[in-house]
Amino acid sequence: MRVVFMGTPDFAVPTLARLAGDGHDIAAVYTRAPAKAGRGMALRPSPVQALADRLGVPVLMPATLKDAAAAETFAAHRADVAVVVAYGMLLPQGILDLPRHGCLNLHGSLLPRWRGAAPIHRAVMAGDGVSGVGVMRMEAGLDTGPVALEARLPIRPGMTTGDLHDALMPIGADLMGRALKGLEAGTLAFLPQAQDGVVYAKKITNAEARIDWAQAALAVASHVNGLSPFPGAFFEIELGKGPERVKVLRAIGADASGEPGTLLDAEGTVACGTGAVRLLEVRRAGKGGAASGAEFLRGARLEAGARLG
Repeated sequence: MRVVFMGTPDFAVPTLARLAGDGHDIAAVYTRAPAKAGRGMALRPSPVQALADRLGVPVLMPATLKDAAAAETFAAHRADVAVVVAYGMLLPQGILDLPRHGCLNLHGSLLPRWRGAAPIHRAVMAGDGVSGVGVMRMEAGLDTGPVALEARLPIRPGMTTGDLHDALMPIGADLMGRALKGLEAGTLAFLPQAQDGVVYAKKITNAEARIDWAQAALAVASHVNGLSPFPGAFFEIELGKGPERVKVLRAIGADASGEPGTLLDAEGTVACGTGAVRLLEVRRAGKGGAASGAEFLRGARLEAGARLG
């Protein structure tokens, strides 16, 4: 099939690779413009652009898809289908209507739960026991289109957004590969989403990153794991040079209790409003890589009874 691929981050790369490997004609790749990154703030192409360049596929980075010029350019690709994976830009109806078989989106949740910008983060933050990916036919509403295929994946205790993201990438690539084969054969069927259970996954902000130890242990662990690796949930503590921010990158529930925010042992168990959590991975600001909770405590010379802010 003749495909226009639209995607930007790492999550989209395996799907583009799968479609190219399946022999589809990738007419063009749409991605977001290079962003500044690193200490030198040099422009860095998106992961999707990097793969498209290696494949020799034309890359387009329009600032908008809403004008006549964008629609004319898109129409010139004569696409059978557009495949959209975490592109980062809304497609207007004029673009959605152009491919012969419409536009298919690989979405990182089991719709209608977690429509919107951050479905993987929000599933982990909410303490969901299961997540997944689905192939949806796009329409003008935000992730409201009918779904053709889904794959489910359990969210294990201690599993972070990064873990779930990485596990879903190959599953999603396989799902979209199967979807295009079905579409080409005329066997791909779509079902409307359920009207009940709609939940929106709003964009993650730095303002929600501070840990609230007064919450129940499950909520604290889910919050920590859901914000890992980015932006990273944090607490502050005095370590001799003023309050220092410490990010917690992984946590699980622990069988203990105490005053919320109190360090209970040398292994990194911290009391919550109900129960406690064990800090499995932490990283001090400006101190390089992650360490276990116990390693952090030894290095920071913190003992049971210390209060984490």
